[in-house]
Amino acid sequence: MNSLDWAVLIGYFGVMVAIGVWSHKRVDNVSDFFTAGGKMPWWLSGISHHMSGYSAVMFTGYAGIAYTYGVTSFVTWSFPIALGIAIGSKLFAPRINRLRSRLHVASPLEYLKNRYDLKTQQALAWSGMLLKIVDVGAKWAAIATLLSVFTGVSLNQGILITGCITAVYCTIGGLWADALTELGQFVIQLLAGVAMFVAVIMELNDKGIGFLDAWDRPELQGHGEPLVGPYGTVFLLAFLFIKLFEYNGGMLNQAQRYMATATPREAERSARLSAVLWLVWPVVLFFPMWMSPLLVESQKPDGSDSYGLMTEQLLPHGLLGLVIVGFFSHTMAMCSSDANAIAAVFTRDVAPVLSKQARAWGERSGLIAARVTTVVFLALSMAVATQVNSPTFKDIITVVIKWVAGLMGPIAIPMMLGLLRPFRRSGPTAALTSWSMGLLAFWLVNYPISWQIEGGVPLQYQVSIPLAVSLILYILIGFLKPEDTPERLAVVERINTDDDGTAAAAVPAPASGVEDTVGTQAKD
Repeated sequence: MNSLDWAVLIGYFGVMVAIGVWSHKRVDNVSDFFTAGGKMPWWLSGISHHMSGYSAVMFTGYAGIAYTYGVTSFVTWSFPIALGIAIGSKLFAPRINRLRSRLHVASPLEYLKNRYDLKTQQALAWSGMLLKIVDVGAKWAAIATLLSVFTGVSLNQGILITGCITAVYCTIGGLWADALTELGQFVIQLLAGVAMFVAVIMELNDKGIGFLDAWDRPELQGHGEPLVGPYGTVFLLAFLFIKLFEYNGGMLNQAQRYMATATPREAERSARLSAVLWLVWPVVLFFPMWMSPLLVESQKPDGSDSYGLMTEQLLPHGLLGLVIVGFFSHTMAMCSSDANAIAAVFTRDVAPVLSKQARAWGERSGLIAARVTTVVFLALSMAVATQVNSPTFKDIITVVIKWVAGLMGPIAIPMMLGLLRPFRRSGPTAALTSWSMGLLAFWLVNYPISWQIEGGVPLQYQVSIPLAVSLILYILIGFLKPEDTPERLAVVERINTDDDGTAAAAVPAPASGVEDTVGTQAKD
């Protein structure tokens, strides 16, 4: 990097902070901070939903998969995401929007205390927060890895720089700042991605390699196969189910985008836009990665540095800075949206149970608590990021695929399926059993069982078995031990309809339910 690249990078950071300061004027209360007051346009929500699913892991971990295996990086990652979101645009997006518009909640998990009970809500809230700390930690480590390639700063310095700048704008401006910065980041990503695509095409032409001829080169032998190595059919099907839940709200931050739109119809349009972007745009981003074995030789066994090396080699200064900004935009978009989601869960779901004082928070004190929680979450995730590549977490892609994909299912299934009428019989017993047994299955498959098998348990089973265990138990226990009380059925009806029927009147008011629920649980 030279002074021009640094100017582009510093200018980008300045614009992100400025957007956060401007967004501060639009945040008057907790609802504005966490759900944009339900006033976000569907197209902005859709772009924000799309951008909040990316991170620099694509340019490190998935670049390594593309370098090693080829097009399977698209087939087993962005394609399942696009298909999952398309399915969820009808199945989940309108219902999640009604959590805000009809139940008047600001956190995606806030409805669970009435849909199930307080214990279920707390179990999902605490486990979701802990998983998100690990997930975001991997994202910080990914962007710090790229920063070290270009600038020579240490991993910890890179984590500190990106984390602190993200903390400034998302803490000041809340979800509005997240969405507006993600819109700017989308434009930057578009310019940077097209620049890299063109640069690779030109370099291949200079080497006498045609667009289609490249796939016949020995360096890319087998790279055109859609399912190779550990990324086979079982992995693809498991990932599709995982992404169906994860990218439609199971990881919380995408749920907020659906909640932020004005109506269920707009939430559905938002999801469809995000699905189209996930289907088309990653092809442009992945193509240079697929061609990377023809242009660079990775210095790391997993190929995670290949995209960074190629960028340095092919792009002139200025454009190099723009692509580096694109790396930052991905990670900062995801991490800031995660921070906002976790702050919502803690201040709305956890803090009122832990403290009587929290139940009495007004608009000002609640907003202060939300901002403090955001900073604390970011700090904890940055601390975890320093441990990525340690014996505990291993490499970045292991954290993202094994830990996040493997643990997300048991957490998301009770939350997401609880929205749907066909699962109305599944109550607290089904939810807690499926959650706990899914987590136990993850531990058994990845550790004790894996230790007893030569070469370990294959990756597709590491991520699919916990999800399958949770799904089967949730459905089976709901059938064998139905817990569909009138109050719970009323919650389900309000989530599934836009009309004000008599059943809706039976729903306890979420805003006043915490203290009463705590007392009821204690008596039971």
